[in-house]
Order: sequence, then structure tokens, then C-alpha cells
Amino acid sequence: MELLVTYDVATDTAAGRRRLRRVALVCQAYGQRVQKSVFECVLNPVQLERLKDRLAAEIDPEYDSLRFYRLREPHAQHLEIMGQRPQHDIRDPLVL
Repeated sequence: MELLVTYDVATDTAAGRRRLRRVALVCQAYGQRVQKSVFECVLNPVQLERLKDRLAAEIDPEYDSLRFYRLREPHAQHLEIMGQRPQHDIRDPLVL
């Protein structure tokens, strides 16, 4: 399934800035950053639960928030991009 994962982490303290970095690193492991706090992910149900568990362990629910939006498929029919595009389509194979 294709998802958008977004987060808002309070960064008015040093601990908040550390949480922000850790949340971003977890999201990078599962998807592609498309804006500063927005990631596109293609995950199966098990991967989604792992991602949620890892993120829940990093945030402070009293100050931070996470949102998971399931994208309508096929993705290309429901997406319009204006401006800078991601480096690669996360649905295409990545050859290193």
C-alpha cells in the first residue's frame, strides 16, 4: 500500500530536536522524503506496523503528532506535482 507519513515534532527543547532527528531517520528507512516532514512509503501491512511501532517509540505523544494517509491507487491518477520533484519514483526499482 502507498502511504504518506507526516509528522510534527515540537523542537523548542534540545530533547525535541533529538526526537525530530530520530523520527526523520526512521521515516527515511521506510520511504522517500518529499517535503521536510512528509514521506512517501510503499509498505506491506507488516512493514507499516513496524514503522508505527518504531515511530511511537520515538515521539512524545503529549507534544508531537504523526499522521498516516493511505493514498488512492493507482497513484499516478491522483497526484499532481508542481515544482521540484523527488529524485526517483519510490515504486521504480533502485539500482545502486
